[in-house]
Amino acid sequence: MYLIYSILYSVAVILLLPFEYFKRPKEIRKKWLRERFGRGPGAPRKDGQDGAIWIHAVSVGEVMAATPLLKALKEKYPSKPVILSTVTDTGQKVANERAPEGTQIVYLPLDIPPILNAVVKRTAPLILIVIETELWPNMFRVFKRNVVPIILLNGRISEKSFRGYRKISFFMKKVLSCVDFFGMQNEEYAERLISLGVPAARVRRIGNFKFDVRPSPLIPEWTERIYGQVITAGSTHEGEEDLITSVYSRIREEFPDLNLILAPRHPERFHDVEEMLGSKGLSFLKRSALGDQGPGDMLRGVIIVLDTVGELSAIYGISDMAIIGKSFRGFGGQNPLEPAYWGKPVICGPHMENFPVIRDFFKAGAAIETDENNLYAELKELLLRPEKARDIGLRGHEIYRKNAGAVRAAMEIVGRYLPD
Repeated sequence: MYLIYSILYSVAVILLLPFEYFKRPKEIRKKWLRERFGRGPGAPRKDGQDGAIWIHAVSVGEVMAATPLLKALKEKYPSKPVILSTVTDTGQKVANERAPEGTQIVYLPLDIPPILNAVVKRTAPLILIVIETELWPNMFRVFKRNVVPIILLNGRISEKSFRGYRKISFFMKKVLSCVDFFGMQNEEYAERLISLGVPAARVRRIGNFKFDVRPSPLIPEWTERIYGQVITAGSTHEGEEDLITSVYSRIREEFPDLNLILAPRHPERFHDVEEMLGSKGLSFLKRSALGDQGPGDMLRGVIIVLDTVGELSAIYGISDMAIIGKSFRGFGGQNPLEPAYWGKPVICGPHMENFPVIRDFFKAGAAIETDENNLYAELKELLLRPEKARDIGLRGHEIYRKNAGAVRAAMEIVGRYLPD
């Protein structure tokens, strides 16, 4: 089965490589190509030098979640090099902004055995730590054959992935057997792993790293120019900006100073969102055009497109309420914990499958679940009843506070496999 996987994967690489290469900005193409073919991560290890701690976090969300773990590893193992790999360009950008100083940030090598063998030989990793759900069959197999411990932390398996894994359980059982330990976000995810054939002794619920993420306390200075209440729609997906701006336009007739910050999940969609707003005759401002200065012309009753990466978590700090993207149009939802950290009321659509923790928020009255037809009514009520909005936000912050500690549990697991 590994042979079939490798053949199919290699064919896909050959077909997609030109497209993936040329879609990237010129300034990063060479780095991307070099590192994908295993020529980037770390310098060759010298005699007597510690091997590297390798952490893989596929994209922005995983990098953000891994940040407190990276800091804890740097504090406990200051002499050991740390490699952080991602797959996406946005993941690279956030990693460069948030990873501790000295972290080597690279693109994940292609899942092809000769490339991976060369990388392992060059870097001699002490451990591979995978964040959330990235399962690379050949990478796991090569690292395991080279006696490198593999642990998966902040693990989750969505219902969709679980159904897919069960269809090829004979193969997935072999892939999962390469992993020494699984630290999962909740009991549901842990049970799914066990049902796929992982021994219960190698699985433990440790909680969600995202409860340990602390957004930057430095609110961007340009937000000081905003006057009036602010709705932030974070990590939105296709179709949601159209829905949310239609609802916003209705509400703004009654609340003329109301502002809307739209933060599309994927940077490549910034232009599409701007075109959509223009086609609806809606005026808007681009965050990139506002600069980084503080007081200036006041912004009131405006739509701002957050066409930057890395600011959203801090922007929630100046918001009055947050709408969670991918929960109205799409499937799975996006992270509701960042606005909860700031004590802001969270409004979700009916599709939050990737964040089962939201159920605890709903039960505690710490978030609102609604649908497209009732989004207008829910937002309007929060605007009319600020005391209700404040109460929902405070309940969410309390849940956030009580669930912190996953990184501490993860460090105890890492310590079993990593010498001091």
